[in-house]
Amino acid sequence: MKRELHPIMFAGTGSDVGKSVVAAAFCRIFRQDGYSPAPFKAQNMALNSYATPDGLEIGRAQAVQAEAAGIPCHTDMNPLLLKPQNDHTSQVVLNGRPIGNKNAYDYWKKGNHNSQFSILNSQLRREVCAAFDRLSARYNPIVMEGAGSISEINLRDTDLVNMPMARHAKADVILVGDIDRGGVFASVYGSIMLQTPEDRKLIKGIIINKFRGDMRLFEEGRKMLEDICGVPVLGVIPYFKDIHIEEEDSVALAQKSFIRQQGKVNVAVVMLQHLSNYTDFDALEQDPRVHLFYTNNVDDISKADIIILPGTKSTLHDLYELRRNGCAQAIVRAHREGATVFGICGGYQMMGIEVLDPDHVEGDIERLPGLGLLPVTTTMSGEKVTRQVECEYGSGYEIHMGETRPFGDAKPSPLLHLFDGREDGYIVTDKCMGTYVHGILDNAAFADFLLQPYADKLEQVGQPFDYQAYKEEQYNRLADHVRRHVDMQRIYQILTDHD
Repeated sequence: MKRELHPIMFAGTGSDVGKSVVAAAFCRIFRQDGYSPAPFKAQNMALNSYATPDGLEIGRAQAVQAEAAGIPCHTDMNPLLLKPQNDHTSQVVLNGRPIGNKNAYDYWKKGNHNSQFSILNSQLRREVCAAFDRLSARYNPIVMEGAGSISEINLRDTDLVNMPMARHAKADVILVGDIDRGGVFASVYGSIMLQTPEDRKLIKGIIINKFRGDMRLFEEGRKMLEDICGVPVLGVIPYFKDIHIEEEDSVALAQKSFIRQQGKVNVAVVMLQHLSNYTDFDALEQDPRVHLFYTNNVDDISKADIIILPGTKSTLHDLYELRRNGCAQAIVRAHREGATVFGICGGYQMMGIEVLDPDHVEGDIERLPGLGLLPVTTTMSGEKVTRQVECEYGSGYEIHMGETRPFGDAKPSPLLHLFDGREDGYIVTDKCMGTYVHGILDNAAFADFLLQPYADKLEQVGQPFDYQAYKEEQYNRLADHVRRHVDMQRIYQILTDHD
């Protein structure tokens, strides 16, 4: 029988230091070592979300970590999800269901103990702690992830996800610093020294992430960091480009720019301002038959074989912006000249005749004409649909607000036939279609269907791309990479010490 391990939290010196990927690596490592791990992040802020098997919504990063752990995802793994709607407001999703929109100032500000804010904050704190307690009763160890920087001392009283959560969980905290961005000594030392004495005791180790170059050159730096911080450096993980794990943030998408490639199908994903669920395209991006890039450049769009309109947190705003910047016209023109246009979720809504928002669910715009490529109309509604689905091509999930139906006297022409008896999406031809189902491109059968019109331009037509097998290989490669560069023996010692 395996020893019980303490919960472990990977906290960060800042955002985008690699906490999510490191947590995924340890979920796989603990699974490989015979444990039953589960991921946990009390509060996530992301537009990239996922529907659980019971039809509720969590951050995609925790779904990925659950996959690495080999277990179904659950809302207890991410009880609180904030989905930004603009620079100031986010939709608050609690235990998988939206409970309203909150202004950032009202959400984070301090108030007196009887204020509406304090009551909400106390309620949310109880909910995330209860979710952790339920999860820890079922799995061991719990692999926790912090959010952003642990040294935002101005938010300490309202923080639900970093050191207060570590205190509740009695977790051993491992601080992750990003050496690639520079200033790692200052960021690690400052992050530790800015903690209260109570919280400082919880930090049991440091991991330096994204190292480039000869590791021997950092040996002295490693010792200096341990000396000034009084905390052991448990590993220095080299930067990698050859292991693919779904990313939590969209910051790197624009770097996947247009370079037309011969012998491959060139796929342009339109870069929307409020683009969400961009992991819809990870499988296609790894398909050897495809060159996929993100763009809102009209010239790039005109040169693509396939144009994909992705999901968005703000359909009407992004549709307005597509019309303003000329992309809408470029998409329609490219389709006329032979390109495929495929829409997912909000992108599917945009492809229709019109999008209506009479109840101002998204904002002040009540109606906009769509691209007119599909004979459908969409009306926004306040009720969010979240569910996993099965269809003739495989599986996926829905997360959307709004109902889409044929426009005028147009007849239904569903793209997908769901196994629960419902129909989804609309298809005009195999070069013009849309769906509400996220993850449909993870299914090799649908990817083959999408690429079929371009079979004659492919240099090689090999076996269908098995994305699930590919992901399993990537999790194992990630675990091997991290194992080689961290002191697992010492980490297990930390997680079993009784101090």
